[in-house]
Amino acid sequence: MNKPLDYIFPMPPAGLDPAALDLARIPRHVAVIMDGNGRWAKKRALNRLKGHKAGIEAVRETIRCASDLGIRYLTIYSFSTENWKRPEEEVVGLMDLFAKTMLAEVDGLHEENVRVQTIGDLSVLPEETRRAFDEAWEKTRDNTGMTLVVAVNYGARDEIMRAVNACVQRAVLRAEETGEVTVPTQEVFEQGLYTADIPDPEMVIRTSGEMRLSNFLLWQAAYAEFVVTDVLWPDFNRYEFLRCLLDYQGRDRRFGGVS
Repeated sequence: MNKPLDYIFPMPPAGLDPAALDLARIPRHVAVIMDGNGRWAKKRALNRLKGHKAGIEAVRETIRCASDLGIRYLTIYSFSTENWKRPEEEVVGLMDLFAKTMLAEVDGLHEENVRVQTIGDLSVLPEETRRAFDEAWEKTRDNTGMTLVVAVNYGARDEIMRAVNACVQRAVLRAEETGEVTVPTQEVFEQGLYTADIPDPEMVIRTSGEMRLSNFLLWQAAYAEFVVTDVLWPDFNRYEFLRCLLDYQGRDRRFGGVS
């Protein structure tokens, strides 16, 4: 059950009214591109890893707020397939941060009935990092509350090629067995995606003011509403999240039709 709005947003800033939020129209799935950690650190003459560490509190607050509002799926873009190009020190630090944060947070997530799931190719992650995500999944897999989807070593183009290859392999096997050549349906293709059992996001939030998808959920976000905020990720909080949700609820979602 959704918690009262005055509980979720106890001290709204002037001009922001939580009562304007329609709980009956809360999106089922929200995806977030968490951008701006590096710029946040640079503004404070800190190294980039300090920015990533500062962003952890924004992750905690967003998870808590989304769960309290009754959002069923929250996907956070933690590390892309392109992020391996970053300096080695930053990548190594991020992998260590992922492992330590996941192990530190999983008990609290479990108590809140949150299920932790990952999308992406975890096979190339350091063993400690991969084990932390695996342990989080095993501990929370039977929870029935919100599903927290962590996109790590995730790239949408790689995901789409993975699904295409799976369709081709199935078609070849069927042709060998029956002599029939079949054309895969959209539903069959989607079963090859990492998100096979996850509904498409209704809203994608990107922080730091950038206007791009960055290889994130290219297939799934076909009809998502995009909300961009200039706030850098470490400064994102429940009230910025509320602003994004109010923006979303002010849209007329036509899905290609006429209003």
